Amino acid sequence: MSNSPSNLRYTKDHEWLDPSGTAWRVGITQFAVSQLGDIVLVDIPEAGRQIEQGEPFGTIESVKSVSELYMPVSGKVTAINKALQDEPELVNEDPFGEGWLIEIEPTDKAELDPLMESDAYDKFTET
Repeated sequence: MSNSPSNLRYTKDHEWLDPSGTAWRVGITQFAVSQLGDIVLVDIPEAGRQIEQGEPFGTIESVKSVSELYMPVSGKVTAINKALQDEPELVNEDPFGEGWLIEIEPTDKAELDPLMESDAYDKFTET
């Protein structure tokens, strides 16, 4: 049974990537949210920063722990979800929608290829 939106791509670190349009949106999955618990703080970079695939781009803090966020593909941060500064709980409430983290302009679209599609990600989280 698929729980993850099929239009997104996923990392083994539980980030999702929406590769539609010129600015690709990044967030964390529902699985990650369920593991973290209540999100209390999201620390993400300002727009303009260039980050390579696999590098940390911020942290997310919950009542349980602090976790690093990893860049799914290399790119330049073009926008951040400013609403998360005052309402980090948006990540809990709507991780695939209003709880998005950053938007990026990808520098190498081929890096999308190894990311998991929804069915593969759902199987990955079942193990």
